[in-house]
Amino acid sequence: MTSVLQPPAYLTPQATLQISSQAPKILKSLRPSTIPLPYPLSLLVNTESPEKWQTYENLLLACLKTGDDQNAFLCVEELIARFGEDNERVQALLGVYKEALAKNDADLVKILEEYEEIIKSNEGNMRIRKRRVAVLKSLGRTQEALRALVKIVDVSPIDAEAWAEMAEINLEQGLYDKAVFCWEEALLVMPNAWNVHARVGEVEWMWAGATDDTKEKLRLVSSSLRRYCRSIELCDDYLRGYYGLKLTSSKLIELLGKTQKASSGFDSAGGLTAPPLPAVESLNELTTSKLSEIVRRGAAKESGWNGYNEAELIAARELLDRDTQNVQR
Repeated sequence: MTSVLQPPAYLTPQATLQISSQAPKILKSLRPSTIPLPYPLSLLVNTESPEKWQTYENLLLACLKTGDDQNAFLCVEELIARFGEDNERVQALLGVYKEALAKNDADLVKILEEYEEIIKSNEGNMRIRKRRVAVLKSLGRTQEALRALVKIVDVSPIDAEAWAEMAEINLEQGLYDKAVFCWEEALLVMPNAWNVHARVGEVEWMWAGATDDTKEKLRLVSSSLRRYCRSIELCDDYLRGYYGLKLTSSKLIELLGKTQKASSGFDSAGGLTAPPLPAVESLNELTTSKLSEIVRRGAAKESGWNGYNEAELIAARELLDRDTQNVQR
């Protein structure tokens, strides 16, 4: 069985359903014995531990994702009984529970009002501020959500989560430059986050696809390629990094073939120029080989290669097949 202590964000839908189906059994195991024992024997049945309350929290989220509102409520009750209604983490989890049960926008507006009352009494409650942003987004009030995020980073400029959320909202609106800026602010907080480097590469790749200026497209694709290179430098065998590197290197070969060979160094504006064509071609070959290995060994679920997402493996295989067809033509 999948561990209930594993972060919910990294669980597959199947694993989440598996945990949720075991909710009654897990809840029963977490409750202390009802048989009173004298001290010091009572210490033997004391289940107070960080793991216990993390289990309650993760089980709550798993139940909400699968629609098991009854067991989710039992988790909320236990958390409130232990930490109290004024605990910031409990307030946020209770808010998540209420949001999940909301049937319409009117219910969400009521929850939003509750959040605003909590913030009035405690302006430093960042968890509730972030839940407020989530509700504003659900209501389609994007600009209000952005303003709320700006207030969060004004107070806490090292809040990488807030910068990331702001980046995604800007990206949804097609504001690529602002999205890249926000992600770069997040990287200042966690410079070794390989997935964030790859995400910046993805944003720049999308930005390049939205411009018709050949020079700007060349700059963006070159920058995207460097972001992906950094992501695989930080994380060996990172599928999304190699996938992006394959895309950008192939596109860069096409662009450099239509223009002069670029020389490594800095342009007049102080930015990095595109890498030389031979270097990009060599990188493309190495990337093709590595991506093929990941797809082959990941699909076979070899030992040490079985953690890849099936959909990502399929996408990588299709990219390689498409590249092979283009070469044959």
